[in-house]
Amino acid sequence: MQKGKIGVTSENLFPIIKKFLYSDHDIFLREIVSNAVDATQKIKTLASKGEYSGDVTNLKVRIKLDKEAKTITVSDSGIGMTAEEIDKYINQIAFSGANEFLEKYKDDANAIIGHFGLGFYSSFMVSEKVEIITKSYQKEAKAVKWSCDGTPEYSITEAERDEVGTDIIMHINSDSEEFLDEQNISGILDKYCKFLPVPVIFGKKKKWKEGQEIETEEDNQINDTNPTWTKMPADLKDEDYLNFYRRLYPIADEPLFNIHLNVDYPFNLTGILYFPKIKNNFEIQKNKIQLYSNQVFVTDSVEGIVPEFLTLLHGVIDSPDIPLNVSRSYLQSDSNVKKISSHISKKVADRLTDIFKENRSEFEKKWDDLKIFIEYGMLSDDKFYDRAMKFFLFKNNEDKYFTFEEYEKLIESNQTDKSNNLVYLYTTNKEEQYTFVEEARIKGYDVLILDDVLTPHLISRFEQKHTNKQFVRVDSDVVENLIKKEDSEKEDFSWEQKQELTPVFQAVCPES
Repeated sequence: MQKGKIGVTSENLFPIIKKFLYSDHDIFLREIVSNAVDATQKIKTLASKGEYSGDVTNLKVRIKLDKEAKTITVSDSGIGMTAEEIDKYINQIAFSGANEFLEKYKDDANAIIGHFGLGFYSSFMVSEKVEIITKSYQKEAKAVKWSCDGTPEYSITEAERDEVGTDIIMHINSDSEEFLDEQNISGILDKYCKFLPVPVIFGKKKKWKEGQEIETEEDNQINDTNPTWTKMPADLKDEDYLNFYRRLYPIADEPLFNIHLNVDYPFNLTGILYFPKIKNNFEIQKNKIQLYSNQVFVTDSVEGIVPEFLTLLHGVIDSPDIPLNVSRSYLQSDSNVKKISSHISKKVADRLTDIFKENRSEFEKKWDDLKIFIEYGMLSDDKFYDRAMKFFLFKNNEDKYFTFEEYEKLIESNQTDKSNNLVYLYTTNKEEQYTFVEEARIKGYDVLILDDVLTPHLISRFEQKHTNKQFVRVDSDVVENLIKKEDSEKEDFSWEQKQELTPVFQAVCPES
């Protein structure tokens, strides 16, 4: 039997690992299960290289809950560990500059795990004791048992285990007994593990029989190992994308369309982004994009990770280049994340351009749902603004649609003022400003409908980006003054008003 102390170079580190590693303690299960998945994938890789001769055709990760013993056990048939590897990878939490690092991140303990890869120790957030029973794939390797009660002291002994792999046995502490609830564990697994690439089993499937739910003999697999975004776009149909969306957002309206991301250079990125229906009332829901790293859920709070306007989209982004366990502030400053963010913005613009070119009539039908998103992007991202000029649409009071270039050609002959400014007349409320719209129409002018909450900001943006273009609200003055054609004394009355006043003046001032 070997005893010792875990190699922590700062006595302050272990309490932080144990209690403050994450703000959400339920994440411990993600860490332990994803480690088991990683070990399973590694042994498959070794088998493919001829370095392991065991059967790897049906490997699974299993989670077992024992309420009486107050334990959660995560088991895998992965590569396992020798006593020497346990000493290297589990016992030695040693690094240079520990005190300096702790001081720097004392208010952001989440950064610790991403910096030093301490995922296993998240188990101590909920456990009074953790045991590892493991057997390495290496020939002649003996099974070993590691045990630690949450202090820096541990023990290693020989163990009984015939199969290659690892069991992590967590003895749940009295403050964390909510994690002994089956439904709670199911919810955590669904949140973090539902798309892991190795089958994850939690208990047995259940069915209703004679008015009650009974357990069957069939394993309850909680994850889809080959989710839609991991497949090639050429192998998918529209219905496949819709079904995946319904799984992610079961109560949402069906999306307008989607973008399938599939990039392997200069970084790895896959995913599917959906355009939800966004109405003029600005009922916007953010945090609907789920961020994954190798099919392991990271976060759904993506502000600062993707451009602000992209947070209006729904869907999944997956990249192994996104660090799994770091604070959001770290993610926001990460160079790979910035490159990924910029690329996604470009792909969104490219996709919108393609849809516009391929089926403009369908694009126009969806414009009222799309425009808030596109306007938001144009206001917040200069590069997106430039790209969006290809597909941004104006709608006039006759419900006809025009690109910026098309509309300029439409009005340039009749709506250019004396200073050679092109004047864009618009209404913010077609019904309330009906009289003014009609006067402009009679005058031969065209009037745009710009009636959503972003209109004032969008107009300001247009005028900043385009010289000699002016937006004038149709009810801001009498129709003769909306577009000054030439120098003349200001007339206080419209033609219609003059017609009404003529008989009045004639009555007061009769001809002599």
